[in-house]
Amino acid sequence: MNAVPVLAAYTAAVGFAAPPLLLRAGWTHRAPALAAAVWHILLVSFSIGAALTAYNLVMPAEHLEAGMVGLLHSCGLARGQGGPDSHAADRLAAALPSAIGLALAAAFAFHVARARRARSRHRAAVDLVGRHSARLRATVLPYDTPAAYCLPGRRPRVVISDAALRELTADQLGAVLEHERGHIAGRHHLALALTQSYRSVFRGLPLARHAREQTSLLLEMAADDRALRRHSGEALATAMYEMAAARTPKDAFAAGGQTVLIRLRRVLGRRAPAHPVLRASVAVLAAALPLLPLLIACPPGLG
Repeated sequence: MNAVPVLAAYTAAVGFAAPPLLLRAGWTHRAPALAAAVWHILLVSFSIGAALTAYNLVMPAEHLEAGMVGLLHSCGLARGQGGPDSHAADRLAAALPSAIGLALAAAFAFHVARARRARSRHRAAVDLVGRHSARLRATVLPYDTPAAYCLPGRRPRVVISDAALRELTADQLGAVLEHERGHIAGRHHLALALTQSYRSVFRGLPLARHAREQTSLLLEMAADDRALRRHSGEALATAMYEMAAARTPKDAFAAGGQTVLIRLRRVLGRRAPAHPVLRASVAVLAAALPLLPLLIACPPGLG
């Protein structure tokens, strides 16, 4: 059976039909970390599907029966006797999936390096102007508006304004600092860089666009959940409200920000966690998604 139509249909479904379904799902804000992982898995599954579709479109029909063995031979990963000959079609079939992978890797490296340079420059300025507080494990900046953000990476910083120290209560301040430490501990900057790389390579793809936007929101919610384990929802919500108007660096994670209204409704509303059975079902289904293109391209033999 020719796998190209099925692979193309699956890839199109993941890239165009899956995002609206996930956007309308009611469980995502109750399990933001899992939802962010699902967006990333969809991106990976789409890239695998696109790579295998390109491979099967170019690979000659007589080599399709070799399945993944042919692909491994073409990539030089298997050199046993009796493998496919090294023809131009073989090299082109291997080059197309490789080009997709290389483009994504290069885009990811570019976004990580660019954000790291921006954070390094800002970190140097923060260390020069601010003062380190061992009690808060943060750098305090002279700024007349309550604000807090973090600079993740190799030398992370949690930055808070002296106005926040004056105007926030101890519980509000603790919730804000815990929120920022959640971003650093979770390495959320790498997750965002990955979605940025997909959006750069697959411009115009709904999956790439929504994954970037939703990952940013979901990671803020995941950091909120970390703060809520030790502090009250009222403390976190009022602190977010106080810092909503603060200006923060572009490549930093801020406790306020553009998603404040959505997060305020979530923090102050009824936060029923996702049922464990639902979490497990979503996790199993998401883990299987990257395997589906491989099963379509190389179905297991029967009998």
